[in-house]
Amino acid sequence: MKQRRIIIGDIHGHYDGLMVLLEAIAPRKDDMVYFLGDLIDRGPKSSQVVEFVRNSPYQCLLGNHEYMMIQALSDKDGTQGAWQGWFYSGGWETVESYRDTNIMPYEDLEWMRSLPMYLDLGDVWLVHAGVNPKLPIQKQTYHEFCWIRKEFHAIEKPYFSDKLIITGHTITFTFENVEPGELVRGEGWLDIDTSAYHCRSGWLTGLDIDNNIVYQVNVNDDNKTRKMPLEAVVKPYKPKTTAKQQIQERLLAKKNNQDKLQLNINAR
Repeated sequence: MKQRRIIIGDIHGHYDGLMVLLEAIAPRKDDMVYFLGDLIDRGPKSSQVVEFVRNSPYQCLLGNHEYMMIQALSDKDGTQGAWQGWFYSGGWETVESYRDTNIMPYEDLEWMRSLPMYLDLGDVWLVHAGVNPKLPIQKQTYHEFCWIRKEFHAIEKPYFSDKLIITGHTITFTFENVEPGELVRGEGWLDIDTSAYHCRSGWLTGLDIDNNIVYQVNVNDDNKTRKMPLEAVVKPYKPKTTAKQQIQERLLAKKNNQDKLQLNINAR
């Protein structure tokens, strides 16, 4: 059986759910597993998730929650705002998880600082949040890779002609007509953050991208698991056109009609 590439969305401290999900996926020794970031915050066992991933053979990306933790716990001056921002974005639960396990986060912070912001797998490109469609990769920073939403999801053609961008970060059911647990596919991108921590969902997703199989565990429903084809659980996303774009489309259609009319006249 050929090697699989397994991509796992935002875990947010749900260690028990992650263990059940990995048991369902059953990665073999030659399989590759990738985490899209946001291992921490909001859920009950962030320190355990970090310890597991850090000591595993798997690869992980930097998420915006790891970035907030790094900023909040750095030794630089003026971090009060960073601390408050992280604290009220789920950092409190992470602090409590370290207290419960009597683990100091120093080594974890150093590991987080070393995490890449994206991974290029050839036909697949992994990033936590997305990319700015107006900038080349070399000019983008953690702000785009860890935080971007609307500008990325609104792209009308794929950023890469030969790569699918797979992200977490944005909860899939926040898109129109998408139900909890469903994935979202746009122009050249696929979002797999089904929001393990949210009371409306509870689904944590792992994607076998080579066989187009989705594995999920629901942390709100006794860690119930399910496995299904990607096409059975993915919804297409088409960004709404703005008023300016609608006017431009009408003007273009009008011009095309005028050009056709002129051609008919000239043909007589």
